[in-house]
Amino acid sequence: MVQINLEQREITIKIVYYGPALSGKTTNLQAAHKILDPNIRGRLMVLDTSDDRTLFFDLMPVYFKTSSGFTVKVKLFTAPGQVMHNSTRRIVLQGADGVVFVADSQKSLSQANNESWRGMASNLKVNGIDINEVPLVIQFNKRDLPEIRPDSEIAEVADKGKEPVFKAVAIRGEGVMETLDGILRLTWKTMNARFGLEEKLQIQEDAFIKHILKDSGLPTASRNLQSRGDLR
Repeated sequence: MVQINLEQREITIKIVYYGPALSGKTTNLQAAHKILDPNIRGRLMVLDTSDDRTLFFDLMPVYFKTSSGFTVKVKLFTAPGQVMHNSTRRIVLQGADGVVFVADSQKSLSQANNESWRGMASNLKVNGIDINEVPLVIQFNKRDLPEIRPDSEIAEVADKGKEPVFKAVAIRGEGVMETLDGILRLTWKTMNARFGLEEKLQIQEDAFIKHILKDSGLPTASRNLQSRGDLR
């Protein structure tokens, strides 16, 4: 879970992108890396393999210093999508403070989405993380392809549950920052309720988001939690 080092005045947050193989997890990180201010983001590491784009994980640390003198590091990971790498996915999910589930919008991959969702719930449970309590958003990616689930179906998914739902074309950068904004806000709210970031450390939500997503083209107000839903 979130690491707060009062002596070094440092907070480390871990966000994991999870979903079926080739749904666009790595593409999300690559797009975000291009958009984020180069002065606050670190190096993006990508491990390509013959059977999946991410065998272990991608790691992209984003960091900034608050007005109260704390350095906040946000580390973005992706979990491999191939079924054979389940043990690696479980390891990557350890200590996750927030999760982005990247679903493939193609109708033919609905079953793969659901299987990956169930696997994520199982792996979170093994790691002692309650899927009903961890900050979690859903992104339906690849909205530019033919034979995708229509917007009406996505709206039904959103209406069924409590997780914010976003639509994206990650390869074009569309919806990528909105999704990241959504998970960061949910994670901040959870951390603030648990650790009193606002009261004790003088870390405000808008300042937290603004420093990370500055120059990303998004408005600064809280506005991206479009709807709520899940895949269950």
